[in-house]
This record gives sequence, C-alpha cells and structure tokens, in this order.
Amino acid sequence: MTSAASRPLPGRQDILVIGGRMDADRALLIPRGELVRGSARTLSEKLDQLPTGTARVDLDMSGVYFMDTAGLEFLEVLRDHSRRRAVPVTATRWNGQPRRILELAGLDTTDPLRSPALGDPASPLSSAVAREREERLHVLQEEVEQLRQAIASRPVIDQARGILMATYGCSSDEAWHILREASQLSNTKLRDVAESLTSCAAAEGTPPPEEIRTALSRALSRRSSR
Repeated sequence: MTSAASRPLPGRQDILVIGGRMDADRALLIPRGELVRGSARTLSEKLDQLPTGTARVDLDMSGVYFMDTAGLEFLEVLRDHSRRRAVPVTATRWNGQPRRILELAGLDTTDPLRSPALGDPASPLSSAVAREREERLHVLQEEVEQLRQAIASRPVIDQARGILMATYGCSSDEAWHILREASQLSNTKLRDVAESLTSCAAAEGTPPPEEIRTALSRALSRRSSR
C-alpha cells in the first residue's frame, strides 16, 4: 500500500509516493519522488497506517531525487513519531540534491534524524530556509555579474576578432580561438587581451604587454601549423 502527496498536475506523476513492507515488527518505508510541501502530510498518513506494535521504522531515502526546505518538515514528522511512539526511527541512503540540502542545513547526511530537532534553538533546521535563500542569492548574484561582464566585453572582443580576421585572413571562429588561446597562455582575461589588441591597432596605439604579445604569437603560430 502506498500514500501519495497532494494531487499531481495533469500529465505529471505524484510528487511523492511512499511504499514499504513489514519485516516482523520492523517497518521499512521507501519514499520515491520529491520532498516538497505536502510530503510531511503524506508521511503522517503512512505512519498512522503502520500496524500496532511496530517497534522500529527505517526509511530508505535513495528514491528521493529532489528536496526543498519545506521538505525538512518531513524530518520533524519522523522525530515526532519516534518521540510519541518511543520507537527508533532512521532515514538513511540520501543522495544527489537532497543530500546537498542536508549539507547546507548542517545536518548529518548519513541520518539527519541524529541531528538536533527543529525545536532546539541551536538546531540548524531553524535556519535552513535562510541558508538556502542566502546561497541561492549568492549564486544568482555571481551569474548576474558574469552576464554583465560578458555584455560589457562583447564590443571590444568583436573588434579584436575583426582585427585578427583582417590582418591574418582567418575566419571569425578562428579569431575567437586565437583570442581565447592567447588568454589562456598569458593567464590574462579575454577582455584584457582584446583591449590590448584593439589599442595597438589605434592610430596612436601602444603595443600589448610582452606576455600578451608572446601569447598571441604562439596562438597564431599554432593556427598556421594546423
């Protein structure tokens, strides 16, 4: 018998399905799907269906492929069941993205139920949402900054490619590879290599720094030898 979390969207499977079996007085539960809002209720229903006299509950979490911070309520339901019924409860075999969420929350990834409870002021669960939001914001800020730099760099890089194409008769793709290789060889940002090249081509331009000149020469030599 299985329990399913909430109603699935049209054309989508149930978010969470909990299967399982009894082994004498031990219950083995196997959740599959996503731990999101509503999953805690599904678990509560499943636990209420366990036979009287169940002396132990073990969960195999290997079938859970996604978890958000709302899914942490799932762990509190397990803690509460263990306290109320005075039975040991474990939740093991976490992997993938759910394991990463446990790490961000500062929980034991082997069995998070061995970590402090949500009601404990020192519990990392109480700050899990804030931690996840902070990390997501940091990642988003990095992505935005990279995009901003790429947009700002595009004109000068295109100009440098045009200079290489006109000077050496190479294609646009070849010019791009030359710039990128020169950047790697000189350990210089691609934008800086492009700016040095365009400055050099100006009416009163200055030659690129020696390390960039050497890197460009090597990149051009490699192209000629291919």
